[in-house]
Amino acid sequence: MATIQDIGLSAAINIMGARESPSHGGTFVRKFVNLDMRSYLKFLSWVPAALKMPEDELISHAGLDSAVYLRIYLVGLKIFAPISVLAFIVLVPVNWTNDTLQFSKLEHSNVDKLSISNIPVGSKRFIAHLAMAYVFTFWTCYVLLREYEVVAKMRLRFLSSEKRRPDQFTVLVRNIPPDPDESISELVEHFFLVNHPGHYLTHQVVYNANKLAKLVKEKAKMHNWLDYYQLRFERNASKRPTTKTGFLGCFGTKVDAIEYYTSEIERIENEEAEEREKIVKDPKSIVPAAFVSFRSRWGAAVCAQTQQTSNPTVWLTEWAPEPRDVYWDNLSIPFVSLTVRRLIIAVAFFFLNFFYVFPIAFVQSLANLEGIEKAAPFLKPLIEEHTIKSFIQGFLPGIALKIFLILLPSILMFMSKVEGLTSISSLERRSASKYYIFIFFNVFLASIIAGSALEQLKSYIHQSANEIPRTIGEAIPMKATFFITYTMVDGWAGVAGEILRLKPLVIFHLKNFFLVKTEKDREEAMDPGSIGFDSSEPQIQLYFLLGLVYAAVTPFLLPFVLIFFGFAYVVYRHQIINVYNQEYESAAAFWPSVHGRIITALIVSQLLLLGLLSTKGAGQSTPVLLVLPVVTFYFHKYCNNRYKPTFVKCPLQEAMKKDTLERAREPGFDLKGYLMNAYIHPVFKGDGDDDKFSVADEPEAEQVLVATKRQSRRNTPVPSKYNGSESPSLPEIVNDQRL
Repeated sequence: MATIQDIGLSAAINIMGARESPSHGGTFVRKFVNLDMRSYLKFLSWVPAALKMPEDELISHAGLDSAVYLRIYLVGLKIFAPISVLAFIVLVPVNWTNDTLQFSKLEHSNVDKLSISNIPVGSKRFIAHLAMAYVFTFWTCYVLLREYEVVAKMRLRFLSSEKRRPDQFTVLVRNIPPDPDESISELVEHFFLVNHPGHYLTHQVVYNANKLAKLVKEKAKMHNWLDYYQLRFERNASKRPTTKTGFLGCFGTKVDAIEYYTSEIERIENEEAEEREKIVKDPKSIVPAAFVSFRSRWGAAVCAQTQQTSNPTVWLTEWAPEPRDVYWDNLSIPFVSLTVRRLIIAVAFFFLNFFYVFPIAFVQSLANLEGIEKAAPFLKPLIEEHTIKSFIQGFLPGIALKIFLILLPSILMFMSKVEGLTSISSLERRSASKYYIFIFFNVFLASIIAGSALEQLKSYIHQSANEIPRTIGEAIPMKATFFITYTMVDGWAGVAGEILRLKPLVIFHLKNFFLVKTEKDREEAMDPGSIGFDSSEPQIQLYFLLGLVYAAVTPFLLPFVLIFFGFAYVVYRHQIINVYNQEYESAAAFWPSVHGRIITALIVSQLLLLGLLSTKGAGQSTPVLLVLPVVTFYFHKYCNNRYKPTFVKCPLQEAMKKDTLERAREPGFDLKGYLMNAYIHPVFKGDGDDDKFSVADEPEAEQVLVATKRQSRRNTPVPSKYNGSESPSLPEIVNDQRL
């Protein structure tokens, strides 16, 4: 059972990890401790700069997705700051001024005396917890309602103020039915000319170019090796570089490296030319899908948001993602196979959740050494040292759990790709949903169940079966100590590591030592990446869940959650402004999911409190508490009915208004030329059509209120890590082309 001393040790370890490294060498002490007090004062000098940029300029600089992502941290501050104050004023004194645990057989620490477990069975003091549960629920719902409204208005304002983008005029059409008399391209053109007369403008069929994309990628790799060996030869012309033709250049026949890679490039170029010709000439290379563009936003909105035929399974339309957001590999997946793929992934995800229970249970065994000592006394000599025990209980469980979760985001992203989603943003949203479900069951529920079972092992062994539920109910609040240490390790230290960027630094040096051969490799190794919504947002949601669940149960956890939200908001604001790239813009399409997950956490907290009070002899409170999840559920339905359509549909009124303004301002604009090649596959963009995709000179830098370390997304489009193409959708670039 972790004590206040154990938590203090964990806090000290994580706080020490957040400070600057020593700026001076010298004496032995200075190698390990920074004795320059001025460096500690300068450490937070970046905080005012991070908070200085106004939100409107932040949106202009980094996009709406980034700005709304930061608002998730603000929501946490708005919810938990008042809740923390109320909980410490009302609930902590109510819990502390009892002596139930003092005479209990349960393993406990001083932290547990601040929890609801310290209140005797059947006490009238539970009225305070009931009242606070209502207050916390209504305050959380109020904050969520206001925030949903604000973000919906931000999205509408952003969409109306955005300059022209191809996705505003384009619809993705899938499951096009075959026709023996017409090609897919002809069929698409005829269908939309007949059913959308006066609005249809042009279309781009989708090719299955996955094999060609692999060849292009392989050729780029060979070029990189050739550049590397040519550079070596230039530096030492007396010796021709050699390599081996086998795996990683370590096995096989020894050959001249420059000649070998030159011949490999020629071979791949021949295969590439054959594959390009095959794609163009073979009708089977065309996928039954197309990007269809319209003369107006209004026409695209009507098509994207309506059923096209009496058969709802064909001619399926949806808004096209912006070009840099398209995940091209999945467009070639037959639509009929998507249901089967999603079923397979659902089953695989279930088993992934199931098998992860075992490492989670192992982590909990680390957190509950005292209970194991009493159940298995022969282990006591190994772990009785006080300092070692404090380290194991206060720090090791959190870091062990973090290690087990390192590979999980990559696994979940792979599963989402198999499901066949067609945009990077939707892939990240789907992965985030899976990650949240996983965290809920394996980190939260499994930690509580496995932890309480191990913690009270002796009690379980020596009591009757009908007493076990009550023991679990009393033990659940005591898991707050584990989640406090986890918050510090995963939350505090994670955010501190984001400041120092230790993980990217280590990865860069590993790549620099083993993989970097040319300057291009070095630039790729130094890529700062993006926020990573698929992994970062579910982790934020865990702290909403912990804060809401333990607010009325163990309020001592709330300050740790509150510090996380405040610290993370400042740090990630700085990173978004100065470090991260933005790979796509979904105009905050993820917000309904964020709202829904916080609502889920709120309902879970209400149900757990209801179950906990029933084990504490306060069964008469059940009808009173049952009202809360019902009210919360209908509140969620109201919010979705009121605001969610804004995130999935485009109002025709807004589309018409935007179209009318643009026609008045640019009556001679060549929209067809602008949209003609916007959705061509990236591998075709260098195939003799360079003039069509040339980027005009960058516009003059706009005046900004706050200087930043990186340029705006508007004049530095970022290649996607998935398709490697620059976005032709950025409005300034394309407008400069056509003016």
